[in-house]
Amino acid sequence: MQDSTFNTPEIAFDSVASHEEHPDLRVFGLLTFLVSESLMFGGFFATYLFLRGATAVWPPEGTEVELLVPTINTVILVSSSFVIHLGDTAIKKNNIAGMRLWYGITALMGAIFLAGQVYEYLTLGYGLTTNVFANCFYLMTGFHGLHVFVGLLLILGVLWRSRRFGHYSATKHTGIEMAEIYWHFVDIIWIVLFTLLYILTLF
Repeated sequence: MQDSTFNTPEIAFDSVASHEEHPDLRVFGLLTFLVSESLMFGGFFATYLFLRGATAVWPPEGTEVELLVPTINTVILVSSSFVIHLGDTAIKKNNIAGMRLWYGITALMGAIFLAGQVYEYLTLGYGLTTNVFANCFYLMTGFHGLHVFVGLLLILGVLWRSRRFGHYSATKHTGIEMAEIYWHFVDIIWIVLFTLLYILTLF
């Protein structure tokens, strides 16, 4: 009886220790994923620069790009990074309404960006298979557009989950941070794309 009584606290301690929370690796997992996506985009960028250097006229005649819509899109997307950060700041102050407002505006800006990209596709006058420049252009902007769409879904997911009382708070907002990190990644990639596909074609 004495041995059994003496061992009871040890058993209880082991039980508590076995149920300790594991570290939250969701942000680390997202960052790992974004590194792999960066390598994929890096492959696109390297291929594009190689083809540009190996081609006498770039872009080929008849496949020039317009700057007005892409420039407006760039301003919208880059600005949205600042807007989404305001949402992250709001939730860290336990301001759910503020987070919803800024994330809602970010979602709207993302939707406008995608609409602008579709409009550009419809008015360019050339398609995916017109020539090697057009092929690169559509593949890179289309792949980026897919990432914007995924980011938009993440933001809408955050807004949907925020409907549940207590789902997000000043101490529980990992999902919000992950959406913000992903959105910043999308913005950075677009800045590189805009420079390669639009700005450098002027020189």
